[in-house]
Amino acid sequence: MITLPDDVPAARHSLLDATDDFDTERAESLSVVICAYTTRRWFDLCRSVQSVLSQEGPVPELILVIDHCDELYVRACNRYCMDERVTVLANADTRGLSGARNTGVRAAHGDVVAFVDDDARAEPGWTQALMHHYGNRGVAGVGGYADPSWPGDRPRWLPQEFDWVVGCSYVGQPTRVAPVRNPIGCNMSMRRSVLYAVGGFRSEVGRVGSVPVGGEETELCIRIRANEDSNQILFDPDMRVQHHVSPDRTTLRYFVRRCRHEGLSKAVVAELTTASDALSSECTYTLHVLPRAVLREAGSMRRDGLARAAVVLLGLVVTTAGYVQGRTTIRLRTRMT
Repeated sequence: MITLPDDVPAARHSLLDATDDFDTERAESLSVVICAYTTRRWFDLCRSVQSVLSQEGPVPELILVIDHCDELYVRACNRYCMDERVTVLANADTRGLSGARNTGVRAAHGDVVAFVDDDARAEPGWTQALMHHYGNRGVAGVGGYADPSWPGDRPRWLPQEFDWVVGCSYVGQPTRVAPVRNPIGCNMSMRRSVLYAVGGFRSEVGRVGSVPVGGEETELCIRIRANEDSNQILFDPDMRVQHHVSPDRTTLRYFVRRCRHEGLSKAVVAELTTASDALSSECTYTLHVLPRAVLREAGSMRRDGLARAAVVLLGLVVTTAGYVQGRTTIRLRTRMT
């Protein structure tokens, strides 16, 4: 969780208390936080950094946070120590993506803080697309589209409704600018004042190393909406990144593992918030998007289509089982304490 630093006026801790002196509610400046944890993604990380620095217009403040990996920290410092546009920091918080992001937010000076994954590349026009929306004082956050960059051909068995498994946009998301519960974590932004107001990301949820867990964006955005009813989170498909998909994520084994961990993560989010908040988007997705996918693919009567229909059902079953397992485990622990 983020605590208010000494150099931030108390009025910034809450949108309700904000004054005209902090009327960068117009959001005129941007900080970009990229978190990294392994040297295996070094070249992806360098491309991600360069994609942000190459944006048109004023260069945003770029903060590179290294999550408890000394070798990567030294390498990043050596690479960017002479570049005044880049600040390299070690994660000073709990190990994991949530702690690393909080470290980046504490160091940020921009009115808006954007987050890009270390294996994602911002496309041209990315900064303009996201900053455009912050002229509206009710916009607390904006997320964008994540296009999968496959290591080869797209897996023929993988339905596009499940591209969230590889951290990318999927069928079921809006196709135009629209309010959403939460954005995809590899391509999102928030007002810095809002992040301080709600205390930042919670370490109870979120990825740690290569373990495919999530839920931190969902839980954060639920708190943002609860903090102020007028707060909106938008999705803009023109705010685009290319998200690299590593070969190990293109296997059915990874698919099953990721779905299970998604269910487990949703169970934790439901415990921290409420089940209705944690599963609001998932209910629509399950009741409307997935049935259409099964009918479409099964109706094709082609081998690939039948395989994708089966994978839709598999993903639903495994994710649900993970959620039930997570909820049961939490309840048992609660009873034992």
